[in-house]
Formats: sequence, structure tokens, C-alpha cells
Amino acid sequence: MRVEIWSDIACPWCYVGKARFEKALDAFPHRDGVEIVHRSFELDPGRAKGDTQPVLKMLTKKYGMSEAQAQAGEDNLGAQAAAEGLDYRTRDRDHGNTFDMHRLLHFAKAQGRQDELIQALYKANFAEERSVFDSDERLVELAAGVGLDAEDARKVLADPTAYADDVRADEREAAELGANGVPFFVLDRKYGVSGAQPAEVFAQALTQAWGEHSPLKLIDSSADGGAEACGPDGCAVPQA
Repeated sequence: MRVEIWSDIACPWCYVGKARFEKALDAFPHRDGVEIVHRSFELDPGRAKGDTQPVLKMLTKKYGMSEAQAQAGEDNLGAQAAAEGLDYRTRDRDHGNTFDMHRLLHFAKAQGRQDELIQALYKANFAEERSVFDSDERLVELAAGVGLDAEDARKVLADPTAYADDVRADEREAAELGANGVPFFVLDRKYGVSGAQPAEVFAQALTQAWGEHSPLKLIDSSADGGAEACGPDGCAVPQA
């Protein structure tokens, strides 16, 4: 069974939601039969690369709230993150464009390190003092930290077209599925779960989706059930 997760590194609920989902997944009896794929979604796609600002300033401008209200929201998020065992800096974080991070995540997917990198990016953005929007070298360091080749990661970031189509394809697909916010979880293309739901909700969704996920049933009209076919060891040779 495949679970696809649309998310953005700048989204605090994606950070919290991932932890809640993984809590449910760890307790799921069929855990080894679940494939996780992370998909791209930008919360602020119109922001230029290098255009960063404090999170509180972004919140007050975007939602028309006071700085005190924005800070109260950050404090609440910090408490919710802590309840999931996550570190969360409620002061002095910044906000910026995440497109390059998504490109790098597609590169990591091709190397089998996507989940490790997205977790490293979340931790760096929400829990560490140094900004993930600092420079390309900051992202290279994070990529190397999860086992990706630093020079290859640097080349991806230096080429604005690398994996760009993959990111855009994910975003188009999110729109087609009706996802207008993240996190957004899609289970076997049958069920969707929106938001950082409690672990119990994810557990229920996993159980329900798995219950409808059945092995492929083969139909064979041959008398002996062994019609000719080709496989890794070659092709069946017709006998006279």
C-alpha cells in the first residue's frame, strides 16, 4: 500500500502531522507493507529565492493579526510539537521560498533518501538556530548529513531546471486531487486525510485502506495454469 504525503518544509503542521502519522504507522501491524512517498507543495510559491522575513512579520502581514496573536500561535504550535516529542523554536525563525528544497527532495527520492532529508529539513527549519534559507551550502550540508553526495546536491541546486518539472507535477496533482492545504495524506489513491490529525485518525485510515487493499487476483484460462511467458530467466520455449 502506498501513502503519498503532500507537504511543505515551511509548514509547521506538516512537521507535527508527520510525527503523528508516523506514530500511527509504527503501531500498524502491516507497517512493512506500506510505502511512503513525499510530494511537493509550496505554501508561498510566489516568493522569490532569497526573499526571507521573520515568521512573525509574515504571519501578521498574511493573516492580518497582531504580533501578539502571531506569537501566541507560535507558542501553541511549540506546545503541540513538544507533545509529539519534537523540538520547536517559537522565537526568531524566518520564512522564505522552499522550491529548491523540494527539488532537492526529488533528488533524494531518486537516491532512496527522501524521508531522511525531509526530516532533516524540518528539524533544521523548526528546531535549529541557523536558517535553512541561509544559502545553498546550508542545504548541501543537510543533504550530506543524510548520506547524499554533497557535490551532486550542489549541482542540483546550481541548475534551476533540475527536478523542477517533478515539483510542478506534484503541485498540479495536488490541485487535481482537491488539496488546497497541507499536510495532505493520500492512501492508495482511495482515501485522503487532510491536516495534522491525531494519531488515532491516521491509524483508522491505515486500517480502512489496508482492508480494501487486496493482492492481485490472476485469471488464467489455460488448462494447466501455465501459459507461456517471459521472465528474468528467459522465455518459455514452445514444445512440439
